[in-house]
Amino acid sequence: MIKRLFSKYFELVFWIAAMLALAFSTPGAESHFTLCPLKLMGFKWCPGCGLGHSIIYLFHGDIRNSFHAHWLGIPAVIVIFHRIYVLGKDRLGFGHGFGEKHTL
Repeated sequence: MIKRLFSKYFELVFWIAAMLALAFSTPGAESHFTLCPLKLMGFKWCPGCGLGHSIIYLFHGDIRNSFHAHWLGIPAVIVIFHRIYVLGKDRLGFGHGFGEKHTL
């Protein structure tokens, strides 16, 4: 039962939690911890670094700094919110229009 619930809702809960964590983060805060494997191996540059800061700036309405932190931040938010919508529609049954049958 728990394994089935975990496998069914994990991705949805993960993306919602990640977006909420980024939304409640401080845009200018320095990070002391990183999950970036390239930074952990000592590389100075990574193609994905700055994406989290970009999303944080975007959630705080600072589009200019969002774009400067990483130019893929805005498209990433759109893709992630679309994924949340698709997962929610599939798993929770929301998003049905008028006249459609709703069965859970």
